[in-house]
Parts: sequence; C-alpha cells; structure tokens
Amino acid sequence: MADRSLAPDTPELRERWGGFAFTEANKAHADKVIARYPDGRQKSAVMPLLDLAQRQVGAETDTQGWLPLPVIEYVAAYLDVPVIRVLEVATFYFMYNLRPVGKYHVQVCGTTPCMLRGSDAIMEACKARGMKKGAVSEDGLWTLTEVECMGSCATAPMVQINDGNYEDLTPERLDAVLDALAAGKDPKEGTQEPGRHTSEPSGGPTTLKEMVSENHDYRSQW
Repeated sequence: MADRSLAPDTPELRERWGGFAFTEANKAHADKVIARYPDGRQKSAVMPLLDLAQRQVGAETDTQGWLPLPVIEYVAAYLDVPVIRVLEVATFYFMYNLRPVGKYHVQVCGTTPCMLRGSDAIMEACKARGMKKGAVSEDGLWTLTEVECMGSCATAPMVQINDGNYEDLTPERLDAVLDALAAGKDPKEGTQEPGRHTSEPSGGPTTLKEMVSENHDYRSQW
C-alpha cells in the first residue's frame, strides 16, 4: 500500500513552497466553496480546498499534484483551523498525494476482484515500463501506487490514472492507454473491452436491451 507519510520538511521544501497561495481564480473558487457552509463551519471545506491546492501544485509542476507541508499549512490558515486537523484529513484519504508524483499517477487496484481478474499482470506491466511503487519514473511521467477497492469490481481489473478510470484491462490494453498518455493523447476512459458499453455482462445485456443506445421508456410495458 501507499506510504502515507509526509515528504520531509526540509529548507529546500520551505524555499519552494513556503510562499504558496491560491491563484486569483482558485481563491475565488475557494471562497465560493467556503460560502456553502454556515458561519463557524468553514472547516467543512477542508477536503475541496485540499483538492484545489493539490491541483494548483500539479499545474505549477506539470504533474498530477501533491501536498507539501507548507501547502497544507496554507490551507489550514485559510480556513483558520489547526494544522493538525488538516493533516488528519490529508493523511487519511488516498486522493491526496503526500509526496511528489509524476505527470500521471497510475493507481492499480489490488483488491480481490481485480486480483482474481489479473491485477498482478497489470502491476507487472507497469513495472516493465520502469515504474516503481511510490516513486517518480526517470522521465517524470509516471508514479505507481497499489490501492484498495476503487469500486469498479464488475469491470476488473482496473486502474485509476489521475482523474480517469480504465477498466477491463489486460497488459496489452494498459500499454495502449499508457502509450497514448505518453504521446499527449486522451485515451478512452471506462471499459476497454471491445463492444462493451459500461458494466453490463461482457456478452451483452440480458435485460433492458433497448437502453444500450438510448434512454428507452419501459413504463408502457409495466
């Protein structure tokens, strides 16, 4: 599983990120999020603000983004809550990266359904491309993480890469996705099984077949 410890709080880290602040656009978005909550409950906005901060770091570093300690402290100060409260959230949820990651964060599900459907081979395909768990690849493109259930058991094995899910994978299909990303393209998300629409049985739906191509109204048949 992923290391949930923070990156070392070094002078170099402080020099790079000690002056972090939201851009004007992100500040406006953060204030809009905070305004959704009653007075005195601004700490409820901690998760979206951490996500926003991580995405800003990602935009500045051309990576998927992560949360250096000074950035976490900035979010705590922005919400006027103790730093430890923000740290508790950041270290608990895997959506937050606590160490530098590559341009593409490849999260391979290794829970039982994915494992039974070949996640070990998916992991080996990642390693064959030079990926190592918890590390940034030499070309800066990839970070590999093994995670628990991602909720796509019906289309296992799957990986999440940044904000996209790629399902029904084989090593060859994963290679095609990674090749496309490395080339700056946007590969199709979701199932990679030819002819499969979403998560219906791999041989095709056995009921509600008219729903495959359009939003069919069945009420007259009830």
